[in-house]
This record gives sequence, C-alpha cells and structure tokens, in this order.
Amino acid sequence: MNKRLYKSNDNIMINGVCGGIAEYLDMDPTLIRLGWVLFCALGGSGIIAYIIAAIIIPRNPR
Repeated sequence: MNKRLYKSNDNIMINGVCGGIAEYLDMDPTLIRLGWVLFCALGGSGIIAYIIAAIIIPRNPR
C-alpha cells in the first residue's frame, strides 16, 4: 500500500490542505481544521505553516 499526502479535491475550504491531511490520517476534516486554528492561535506560526503546506503538498491527480 503506497499512501501519499495530497491536497483534497473534495474537502476544500481554502486550498484543500486540511482536507488532504484528514484523508491521509482517516480523520474528520473538521477536527483537523479546528486543530489548525488552535495551532494558529496559540503559536502564531500556523499561518506560515499553512502557506508552506499549500505550496509544497501537490494536488491529487485523480
């Protein structure tokens, strides 16, 4: 089984990063988004991490 991380084509709010992470981890995308908001609020570096992830993680080819 070759599991790869892609941006989601189905669960898109801004760019599909959280949806892709949720698909990779087999979790609810809402939980990933809430975690990302907490990460942004507590540390402040979450916005930069999201932008980097949006650039680095490829879109799902299917």
